[in-house]
Amino acid sequence: MGRIKNICCIGAGYVGGPTMSVIAQKCPNIRVVVVDSNEARIAAWNQEDLSQLPIYEPGLEQVVAEARGRNLFFSKEVNQAILDADMIFISVNTPTKTYGEGKGMAADLKWVEACARQIADVATSPKIVVEKSTLPVRTAQAIKDILQNSPSKVSFQVLSNPEFLAEGTAVQDLLNPDRVLIGGDQDPEGQAAIQALVEIYQAWVPMEKILTTNVWSSELSKLTANAFLAQRVSSINSVSELCEVTGADIEEVAKAIGTDSRIGPKFLKASVGFGGSCFQKDILNLVYICRSFQLHEVADYWEQVVKINAHQRERFAKKIIKSLYYTVNGKTIAFLGWAFKKDTNDTRESPAIYVADALLDERALLAVYDPKVAEEKIYRDLDFLENRSSEDNKRLVQVAESAYEACKDASAVAVLTEWEEFNSLDWERIYSSMQKPALLFDGRNLLNKQALEKIGFIVHAIGKSSP
Repeated sequence: MGRIKNICCIGAGYVGGPTMSVIAQKCPNIRVVVVDSNEARIAAWNQEDLSQLPIYEPGLEQVVAEARGRNLFFSKEVNQAILDADMIFISVNTPTKTYGEGKGMAADLKWVEACARQIADVATSPKIVVEKSTLPVRTAQAIKDILQNSPSKVSFQVLSNPEFLAEGTAVQDLLNPDRVLIGGDQDPEGQAAIQALVEIYQAWVPMEKILTTNVWSSELSKLTANAFLAQRVSSINSVSELCEVTGADIEEVAKAIGTDSRIGPKFLKASVGFGGSCFQKDILNLVYICRSFQLHEVADYWEQVVKINAHQRERFAKKIIKSLYYTVNGKTIAFLGWAFKKDTNDTRESPAIYVADALLDERALLAVYDPKVAEEKIYRDLDFLENRSSEDNKRLVQVAESAYEACKDASAVAVLTEWEEFNSLDWERIYSSMQKPALLFDGRNLLNKQALEKIGFIVHAIGKSSP
């Protein structure tokens, strides 16, 4: 096919938007068009005020500012972008199925299939189609089957190029990746397609960091990478519960085991649980795949990682309820943080949502503050649970403009996201504004427990003995 001159990415979300922005920045000779059927999202990417991009990631504004209008474009003209492209990235959502076979575990591939069919219907010249969404093993074959049966009989090559981005550091992860993984067919045509994508990444990524495999290994590597990371989080969280009842300190335990070079210190931070779009979804997908091949013991092993995560959220909520004498009805609890982690406005599977849901079921009043999550998004997250009416959610939950406003007259404060600004708050001022006794539940082990207790707070921290 020769050098790639035009790229189309279908999907302007958390993966497609930042990834294509960096490719456009680093490859100014390639025209990159990001398309999406969501007109509001495309409008948000095109707005003049870069601080209001639909995705918050440190450094993203600067990347978009350099490339947008030069060789980076955001458009709703999907068909035209497909026609013009030499290479097409599929970067659409693949949520867990909520219906039918595989409900609650398998990935819902309807948007991926829709993209493949649209490409097959529209394309009139050879294309390299790249899976960027996280997909089950053998999805590439399904995409290939659809494309090869296109009316025009156009030649297609399908590659797997999974993303390994951590939200909050996505731009840095793209600029300086641990590895870039590209899977494709092993015949000459497949190898030529792999090389075309390799040459794009070589514009800024050292060749020793670019790994090439067959397409099935690439697809499975993405699922298992997320499963291994989530496993570490659930492992340390399971130990945190043991620490609380034995008097051990989870941070001291994590440091002790993390200094073992065979284990290492990463992903050993005890917390209220992991969230985000990938960990739970990918593990459940892995569980479903294992069960479909009758590997029930393997499936049970990985499913336990998800169960521990849900248990950690549940016991955090129960601790708040118990510490408030099992009567949270009518009491205000301040939530500091709603995003699933710091430096992102993504709330998908955020522990805060599930803790809030448990407290709202007890008719608690919540005052929520997050520096990057919009008020309408917080209400939309709660409405999605369908446990209460939208009117009830708005009556029980107030969204504050500052941490101080959220904490005023509250009976308890729960830290749900590890935003750095919470470290620098005037906690004496917050204490003086709260109902007494003032309880603080640190779900991220972010704050200095001893300093807060000196002020007068009753502090409950993950993995540390309760008062």
